[in-house]
Amino acid sequence: MKKEKELKTVYTMIKMYCHKKHKTKRNNLCIDCNDLYSFVEMKRNKCPFGDEKGFCANCRIHCYKSNNLMREKIKEVMRYSGPRLIFKHPIMSFNHMFETIKVKRENKRIERKNNDR
Repeated sequence: MKKEKELKTVYTMIKMYCHKKHKTKRNNLCIDCNDLYSFVEMKRNKCPFGDEKGFCANCRIHCYKSNNLMREKIKEVMRYSGPRLIFKHPIMSFNHMFETIKVKRENKRIERKNNDR
């Protein structure tokens, strides 16, 4: 369930970016953006944390390190679409922000616990 929500959010963000930057029709992706989404989907499906993970930006592993081109592309998409998502898809945006805050708090709690040892 969580994986599908995450992939839907990323797809929506890529679609917004592609429509504006590459002038594609609303429900289509250009070849480059389609390749980016396929890469994201493949990485998400292979994630060792499964549904127990937060968003990739908050991950300890950073799978995208292995492919700097895709990492830069997804960063560019996120920078463009992130601030605009709240206006086009407010519920999706709220869920994304809530999940990010939750994971960051959990990481801080774990870090504090490890430092107290």
